[in-house]
Amino acid sequence: MTPCAMDNTTTTNPFDDDHLKEECGVFGVFGTDDAARLTTLGLHALQHRGQEAAGIVSRDGERFNAHKGMGHVAPIFSSEPVINALAGDSAIGHVRYSTTGETILRNVQPLFAEFESGGFAIAHNGNLTNAMTLRRSLVKRGCLFQSTSDTEVIVHLIATSLESSIPKRVIDALRQVKGAYSLVMLSNEAVIGVRDPSGVRPLVLGQLGDAYIIASETCALEIIGADFIRDVDPGEVIIIDETGLHSEKPFPERPQRLCVFEYIYFARPDSLMDGKGVYEARKRIGAELVHEKPVDADLVIPVPDSGVPSALGYAQASGIPFELGIIRNHYVGRTFIQPTDSIRNLGVKLKHSPNTQIIEGKRIILVDDSIVRGTTSRKIVDMMRHAGAKEVHMRISSPPTVFPCFYGIDTPEREHLMAARMSEAEMAEAIGCDSLAFISMDGLYRAVCGEARNSALPQYCDACFSGEYPLELTDHDHGLLARPSVLVERGSGKK
Repeated sequence: MTPCAMDNTTTTNPFDDDHLKEECGVFGVFGTDDAARLTTLGLHALQHRGQEAAGIVSRDGERFNAHKGMGHVAPIFSSEPVINALAGDSAIGHVRYSTTGETILRNVQPLFAEFESGGFAIAHNGNLTNAMTLRRSLVKRGCLFQSTSDTEVIVHLIATSLESSIPKRVIDALRQVKGAYSLVMLSNEAVIGVRDPSGVRPLVLGQLGDAYIIASETCALEIIGADFIRDVDPGEVIIIDETGLHSEKPFPERPQRLCVFEYIYFARPDSLMDGKGVYEARKRIGAELVHEKPVDADLVIPVPDSGVPSALGYAQASGIPFELGIIRNHYVGRTFIQPTDSIRNLGVKLKHSPNTQIIEGKRIILVDDSIVRGTTSRKIVDMMRHAGAKEVHMRISSPPTVFPCFYGIDTPEREHLMAARMSEAEMAEAIGCDSLAFISMDGLYRAVCGEARNSALPQYCDACFSGEYPLELTDHDHGLLARPSVLVERGSGKK
């Protein structure tokens, strides 16, 4: 494996540093000589789910080939020799945003291990909530860990299982874990995909000719011309080998709780989630905001890029003109000079600039997907004021983010969440806008699934808004996440 130089665009968007961070993206293909090339394209489509690192492991007979690097997919896999070295008719890939473990090459996935039965690779989207508890037990049994990722816990559980085959070992291992996960795995004989029993993290199944594909989102199927077959069911194990595709459901059924933030921000707008178009769902969220929180104004302006669909929905439902009042420069990487605070602040305008000629003298509505710490919102409002906006109103297409996530999304500790510390009015004053309003929980649910939230059994995981965690928080409840000596820690919170 050859590490790639850090891509300078990975941490450069000043309007993204206050958003919840995407979890990860996974992709797997079985049954085509172009496996690595298709995986590279699939990872390109899933780049929005993780920009810290990427990796691919392919299988050519009993030989496994791997390449990983820090940064974006393009520079890591742009070399023809790199792709040619990833020979084989099966491959899995991963794009990473870390929520456990450090951002270092040894944590980059897919992770690979040599079992008695042959090679094995695994890529994981999500977070295990009992990883530290399991890790301590495994270390006592003599297991040696090579990474600080919770995914390696699954590897050791598979390695130490007494079951007779890799699929059975995988099932045995996953019976012991708690939390949210979508997995793709590569063995000597098969590509295996698994979705957690609650379906918190997404996973889809597709087909391209005789080859089968497993991926985090349908947009990864579209980019390679594959047909979408269906979502992988919660708790389903998909095994693809020379005899075809096999499905097992070995885990007790649980209510499905897909992360509702997939519809708000995480998923790419052109993807389908549980049969629903993400783009249309976001537009409906904007329309719901008009019904719940109308405001008299001259322009609706999206915060790029995630606020665009909801802003369109808001504009169409309200009759207020939609305009691109913030122009994003897609060709600027890391700010190359930052010797002082004054120069550092200019870096914001290198990447996003106000469209002053349409903003000056206008009452504007800014539509964004969320407010986490509030630092970015202050920058945006300040930018609009300097561009001459007469009034600045903010409308947010999610309820207030009040609680941290433990299921694979990087959120700050609760004391750093703005909505956990302030009322809506206090937040508006701190941000500097004339008014601030969030969509209600019922409004969000009506937009996404057509009905209000079922308070007895919510249709989605909305723990970051409600504090109702559907899955056990074993490590958290045992105090293992708060200790500085613990190797496997929640993400460092970069917002």
